[in-house]
Amino acid sequence: MNTVRHILERILRRPIAHPARELLAAALAAIALSGCVPNEALRSSSPLPERVNPSVVLLIKPDVQLSVMTASGLEEPNAEWTAAGQANVERALGQLMRERNASLIPYVEPQGDPDKLGRHNQLMKMHQAVGSTILVHKYNQALALPTKTERFDWTLGPGARQLRQESGADYALFVYLRDSYASAGRVAVVFVGALFGAAIPGGIQVGFASLVDLRNGEVVWFNRLVSGTGDLRTPEPARQAVDSLLTDLPL
Repeated sequence: MNTVRHILERILRRPIAHPARELLAAALAAIALSGCVPNEALRSSSPLPERVNPSVVLLIKPDVQLSVMTASGLEEPNAEWTAAGQANVERALGQLMRERNASLIPYVEPQGDPDKLGRHNQLMKMHQAVGSTILVHKYNQALALPTKTERFDWTLGPGARQLRQESGADYALFVYLRDSYASAGRVAVVFVGALFGAAIPGGIQVGFASLVDLRNGEVVWFNRLVSGTGDLRTPEPARQAVDSLLTDLPL
């Protein structure tokens, strides 16, 4: 009976949502194969100080999305949940940085310049693609790239310099988080599957964060979040997720 209750408690806390992109799907599959292991922050092969001057770090608006998982396993974004999660994550980031006496420069989206906005959006998408690639190839030894086994040298490219020119910041902090929650139908499907020994996915909370050198686009610090518990819709669990994600951040 305790086992059944434990299964139900895990199911009701979540399953995961992610954009319909092949690379992210591969990243999540790799995470599932590797299991929910402790976070391990990665640092660039290039020298990086233990602490970066917080006055020159640009905080990019966190990329947060929350969804509901249907009985069939499809993930449908929920605008209300996403808005709450976005607000909670931003608030948690602000609290954390104040506690570290870090005064960050908030990112401001370009207004009245579609070309500049397009370039910024492409850079955000580049971060998502690079971060997903790191998840696949650095956190799963079976998929490790031979040329990067002993090194951590990833970059967003020279386009990152634009953010430095416009903001005056030397570094940028990117945060990406995805979370979702089972519908009643999905709970029933997973529960019935468990009774018959079928491993139907319940889901996880997943995210990653990067500190990027805007002088050359190099990712100098990276960490992931993989958790089977938590709820970004409420402030305290959102703060716990942010604290875990930014462990060892040199700020």
